[in-house]
Amino acid sequence: MFVRTVTASTTAAALLGAGALLLPADRPEAPERQGQDAPVVVAHRGASGYAPENTLAAVDAADALGIAWVENDVHRTRDGELVVLHDTDLKRTTDVEQVFPDRAPWAVKDFTAAEVAKLDAGSWFGPRFTGARVPTLTQFLHRMERNRQKLLLEIKSPATYPGIERDIIRVLGRSGWLDRSHVRSRLVIQSFGADSVKKVHSLRPDITTGFLGTPAVADLPSYAAFTDQINPSYATIGADYVAAVQRLKGPHGKRLRVNTWTVNKAADAVKARDYGVDGIITNFPDVVRDATS
Repeated sequence: MFVRTVTASTTAAALLGAGALLLPADRPEAPERQGQDAPVVVAHRGASGYAPENTLAAVDAADALGIAWVENDVHRTRDGELVVLHDTDLKRTTDVEQVFPDRAPWAVKDFTAAEVAKLDAGSWFGPRFTGARVPTLTQFLHRMERNRQKLLLEIKSPATYPGIERDIIRVLGRSGWLDRSHVRSRLVIQSFGADSVKKVHSLRPDITTGFLGTPAVADLPSYAAFTDQINPSYATIGADYVAAVQRLKGPHGKRLRVNTWTVNKAADAVKARDYGVDGIITNFPDVVRDATS
């Protein structure tokens, strides 16, 4: 899910460990509630409106705002390490062009984990994030465990990384994320690739899965055979579509859930809530939370 980062206009200091992270003090006014339950708020690539996306700083920013659910994106390096990054290449969010000028097109799959670890993944966002690194999935999971957060993990470009589903499950298991409590209430794996979602479901039928996209209503029953969530773009849905999804039950016998993305404005968050969505994925989780609660 790609969106351009929006900069908050009003910020105040919030301490995170030994450093300081700027978080918003004044937030947009929330329109009046209309009686619906508040949807779950998911921090998109961490609280990526306030810290560089998919970094540990963004995880901690979400934690500082009191946000439990964090979304991230996973790729695989040339030597098989899983790393947390959105794009298939390293150009937009790191200094790879300066560090490795002769390695165009700078695809993640063409770099070793050690090479990726050398890159600055924070300076593009702001000077105080200089030196932030692209985390491995293991590092990301350990930070979320420390914060007692929950993970919506997106498998990026699965066709580029054959077998990545099995690799992800292996790392989740080694990091303690496949025990009963994590699987039941703290982990969802999603992808735009239906075959990838099916693969996760076949490998670990107990894991909650999500399909990213807006399938036609007539096709929804076929998705309900292997996924527990339909997670569409906010621009593609309305109340009728959300209701059509939620009328179906997924592979675990529970009604399908709808988490929509990427909603950053209070007014849009209220509209999404009024459509009946179960969750809202956002760069500014405090804005969405305050608008919908």
